[in-house]
Amino acid sequence: MNNINESMLRDIHLAFIKMHILYHASKEEVFGIGLIEELGRHGYKLSPGTLYPTLAKMQEAGLLTCECRTVRHKQRKYYKITHAGLELLDEVKVKLKELYDEVVKGK
Repeated sequence: MNNINESMLRDIHLAFIKMHILYHASKEEVFGIGLIEELGRHGYKLSPGTLYPTLAKMQEAGLLTCECRTVRHKQRKYYKITHAGLELLDEVKVKLKELYDEVVKGK
Protein backbone atom coordinates (compact mmCIF):
# COMPACT_ATOMS: atom_id res chain seq x y z
CA MET A 1 0.00 0.00 0.00
CA ASN A 2 1.27 3.49 -0.72
CA ASN A 3 1.71 6.18 1.94
CA ILE A 4 -1.53 7.98 1.02
CA ASN A 5 -3.58 4.80 1.40
CA GLU A 6 -1.81 3.89 4.68
CA SER A 7 -2.45 7.36 6.04
CA MET A 8 -6.11 7.26 5.04
CA LEU A 9 -6.54 3.77 6.51
CA ARG A 10 -4.98 4.96 9.77
CA ASP A 11 -7.37 7.94 9.88
CA ILE A 12 -10.39 5.69 9.33
CA HIS A 13 -9.22 3.18 11.94
CA LEU A 14 -8.68 6.00 14.42
CA ALA A 15 -12.24 7.21 13.84
CA PHE A 16 -13.56 3.70 14.56
CA ILE A 17 -11.34 3.47 17.64
CA LYS A 18 -12.76 6.75 18.95
CA MET A 19 -16.29 5.42 18.48
CA HIS A 20 -15.36 2.26 20.39
CA ILE A 21 -13.94 4.42 23.18
CA LEU A 22 -17.09 6.53 23.39
CA TYR A 23 -19.29 3.45 23.34
CA HIS A 24 -17.39 1.64 26.10
CA ALA A 25 -17.08 4.82 28.17
CA SER A 26 -20.86 5.18 27.94
CA LYS A 27 -21.27 1.74 29.53
CA GLU A 28 -18.67 2.02 32.31
CA GLU A 29 -15.45 3.77 33.29
CA VAL A 30 -12.57 2.77 31.04
CA PHE A 31 -8.80 2.87 31.38
CA GLY A 32 -5.91 2.60 28.93
CA ILE A 33 -4.77 -1.01 29.19
CA GLY A 34 -8.37 -2.22 29.39
CA LEU A 35 -9.17 -0.32 26.20
CA ILE A 36 -6.08 -1.70 24.44
CA GLU A 37 -7.23 -5.23 25.32
CA GLU A 38 -10.85 -4.57 24.29
CA LEU A 39 -9.83 -2.97 21.01
CA GLY A 40 -7.45 -5.86 20.41
CA ARG A 41 -10.47 -8.18 20.48
CA HIS A 42 -11.78 -6.15 17.54
CA GLY A 43 -8.53 -6.50 15.60
CA TYR A 44 -6.96 -3.14 16.45
CA LYS A 45 -3.32 -3.20 17.55
CA LEU A 46 -2.88 -0.06 19.60
CA SER A 47 0.17 1.04 21.49
CA PRO A 48 -0.05 3.26 24.56
CA GLY A 49 1.70 5.90 22.42
CA THR A 50 -1.36 6.00 20.16
CA LEU A 51 -4.12 5.45 22.70
CA TYR A 52 -3.16 7.91 25.43
CA PRO A 53 -2.82 10.95 23.12
CA THR A 54 -6.20 9.99 21.60
CA LEU A 55 -7.78 9.85 25.07
CA ALA A 56 -6.19 13.20 25.96
CA LYS A 57 -7.56 14.81 22.78
CA MET A 58 -11.02 13.40 23.48
CA GLN A 59 -10.81 14.79 27.00
CA GLU A 60 -9.68 18.20 25.71
CA ALA A 61 -12.62 18.15 23.29
CA GLY A 62 -14.99 17.65 26.23
CA LEU A 63 -16.04 14.13 25.22
CA LEU A 64 -14.49 12.38 28.22
CA THR A 65 -13.64 13.21 31.81
CA CYS A 66 -10.62 11.75 33.56
CA GLU A 67 -10.02 10.77 37.17
CA CYS A 68 -6.66 9.52 38.45
CA ARG A 69 -6.62 6.72 41.01
CA THR A 70 -3.93 4.60 42.57
CA VAL A 71 -4.27 0.92 41.70
CA ARG A 72 -1.64 -1.53 42.97
CA HIS A 73 0.67 1.37 43.82
CA LYS A 74 0.41 2.81 40.28
CA GLN A 75 -1.52 5.78 38.96
CA ARG A 76 -4.31 4.80 36.60
CA LYS A 77 -6.51 7.21 34.67
CA TYR A 78 -10.19 6.32 34.43
CA TYR A 79 -12.30 7.92 31.74
CA LYS A 80 -16.06 8.52 31.64
CA ILE A 81 -18.16 9.87 28.84
CA THR A 82 -19.55 13.40 29.20
CA HIS A 83 -22.94 14.71 28.13
CA ALA A 84 -21.31 16.08 24.96
CA GLY A 85 -19.73 12.67 24.35
CA LEU A 86 -23.13 10.98 24.70
CA GLU A 87 -24.66 13.43 22.24
CA LEU A 88 -21.89 12.78 19.74
CA LEU A 89 -22.20 9.02 20.21
CA ASP A 90 -25.95 9.20 19.54
CA GLU A 91 -25.35 11.28 16.42
CA VAL A 92 -22.68 8.90 15.17
CA LYS A 93 -24.90 5.85 15.78
CA VAL A 94 -27.41 7.28 13.30
CA LYS A 95 -24.65 7.91 10.74
CA LEU A 96 -23.14 4.44 11.32
CA LYS A 97 -26.50 2.79 10.73
CA GLU A 98 -26.98 4.78 7.51
CA LEU A 99 -23.47 3.81 6.37
CA TYR A 100 -23.99 0.15 7.29
CA ASP A 101 -27.30 0.02 5.47
CA GLU A 102 -25.78 1.56 2.36
CA VAL A 103 -22.36 -0.09 2.24
CA VAL A 104 -23.03 -3.51 3.74
CA LYS A 105 -26.70 -4.10 2.99
CA GLY A 106 -26.70 -2.18 -0.31
CA LYS A 107 -29.85 -0.22 0.51
